[in-house]
Amino acid sequence: MGVDTSLFDYDLPAALIAQHPPEQRGASRMMVVAAGRGEAEHRAFGELAELLLPGDCLVLNDTRVIPARLLGRKDTGGQAEVFLLKQLGGDEWEALVRPARRMPPGTTVSFGEVLAATVLAEPQRGKTIVKLAYDGELEAALGKVGVTPLPPYIRREREDPRDRHRYQTVYAAEPGAVAAPTAGLHFTDEMLDLLRARGVRMVRLTLHVGLGTFAPISTERIEDHKMHAEQFSISEDAAETINRTRQEGGRVIAVGTTVVRTLESCCDEEGGIAAGSGETDIYIRPGYTFRAIDGMLTNFHLPRSSLIVMVAALVGRERLLELYEMAVERGYRFYSYGDCMLVI
Repeated sequence: MGVDTSLFDYDLPAALIAQHPPEQRGASRMMVVAAGRGEAEHRAFGELAELLLPGDCLVLNDTRVIPARLLGRKDTGGQAEVFLLKQLGGDEWEALVRPARRMPPGTTVSFGEVLAATVLAEPQRGKTIVKLAYDGELEAALGKVGVTPLPPYIRREREDPRDRHRYQTVYAAEPGAVAAPTAGLHFTDEMLDLLRARGVRMVRLTLHVGLGTFAPISTERIEDHKMHAEQFSISEDAAETINRTRQEGGRVIAVGTTVVRTLESCCDEEGGIAAGSGETDIYIRPGYTFRAIDGMLTNFHLPRSSLIVMVAALVGRERLLELYEMAVERGYRFYSYGDCMLVI
């Protein structure tokens, strides 16, 4: 029969969709939930260190959001947009282009004098392959002309100049994401120091978050949804620390759904993590047996999304929807710039 996608829907007042980051990074509320039992606690993210134990291991995603949205002019003079999605090799990228009907192969779009993109293939539903041309380093060129690619539910009359800094984790290192791993946006350098002082281990992996993370499940049944693939890598040192944590009785806590996807893609039946890199299109839904994690920190997600389906696999669908209803009643902020939930 399958599971109806409508079972992962909920009502959310538009006023609770966070349109801006909190005034201070980390000044977020945090709902604390024990997986499968107990009442929810309503805490502040600043209390996170008190809730973790010495010997626990927090796993962070150090991907860095690139200013992937490019607004320029075609060689024929018209305005055009190129949204970089994924580097394919060298200077060739998968991209979304607009207006797609007026951008046949061979069209070149210039973004100031530092960057240009040439369309290599006929756009299909707006998606194509482009080749970039620039002087010096690509990241520097994108930094001059690119725009931070905010999620579609953030709607503003004007750009918030804080986005370039705040839609990025403080530990971001590896450029390649077009969306932030939003559970990590709450962390400050001070919080990382508190966790170290508490004796909490911290390791980093990389998963480059793609635009597909915002795509709702459009099929009638969740089983028929096709997950997007994302590139990941996990080092020998990170894998060793995570495995040692479990062997010594500590808990492995994932910061965000992207970390969960990576760890669950790299583990054996006993939860042992293998270092490596590649692509994952793992789709975690109710009935899944988690092997690699003992908990996760995550934001409040869109209805009918693969992200809410994943959290439902950990918490239980009915209980999760009750928690979301409680979050709405208590005025929690939702989505990328919103508040968070710690599930242990």
